[in-house]
Amino acid sequence: MTKMTYAVALDVAINAVSDEAVKEKLGALKASIEKRNGGERKPTKTQRENEALKEQILEAVVEPMTAGEVASAFSISNQKASAMLNALVKDGKMTKAVGEKRKTFFEVV
Repeated sequence: MTKMTYAVALDVAINAVSDEAVKEKLGALKASIEKRNGGERKPTKTQRENEALKEQILEAVVEPMTAGEVASAFSISNQKASAMLNALVKDGKMTKAVGEKRKTFFEVV
């Protein structure tokens, strides 16, 4: 079963309707929805800042560090530091290891 989206719903409605004027309006609506959803989106200001911060973190981490240590080094919250470090792990640029007392350490690959 396919996911029901506005475009799929409009296709079903266009096929079910016999009035040409209604088909034309539904076709125009479908075209506007596809145009809105198909555009290339540029990153937001925050996303650009986060990418720059990730690069700075990569350069600064020379030995295994916790998210708290990274947060204090860059004057950011622990949550933001953890999110940045986990994004770098997902990208394959860092590794994540759990040490003693369940502390998570991050280091550059």
